[in-house]
Amino acid sequence: MAEPTPGRNEPRLRPAPLLFEPAAAAADPEHFFDLESIDDPRALLERATELTEAFRAAADRAMEFQAMAAAQLADPRRFDRLTTADIAERAEWTEDYAKKMVEFGRDLLRGVEGTRGHVDPV
Repeated sequence: MAEPTPGRNEPRLRPAPLLFEPAAAAADPEHFFDLESIDDPRALLERATELTEAFRAAADRAMEFQAMAAAQLADPRRFDRLTTADIAERAEWTEDYAKKMVEFGRDLLRGVEGTRGHVDPV
C-alpha cells in the first residue's frame, strides 16, 4: 500500500522504478511492463504490487503538482489569473473540485517554506 506523502523535510520513499517500455511492446495490448512473461505467481504478485505502489505514488505526486498549478493560476496577485471555473474547464474538473484543489495547492505552496502533512483535497 502506498504511504502518505511525507513532509518536505522528510525523505520520500522510492517506489519500484517504472521502466519505459519499447514502442513495439507498448503497442501490444497484451504487454504490460513485462508482467505477462513472469511465470512464478509469487514473483508476479511482487512485481505487480511494486507497480501498483509506484503508480499510486506517481498519481499522488502528480495531483500535488496539479493543485499547486491551480493555486498559482488562481492567485489574485497575477494579472492573468484564472477563475476557478476557467481552471475547472482546463483540467476537466467540476468547479467545486477546482476550488478544493486551489485551496489544497495554496496549503502545499505555504508548506514549501515549512513542514506540511499530506492533505487530500476531497
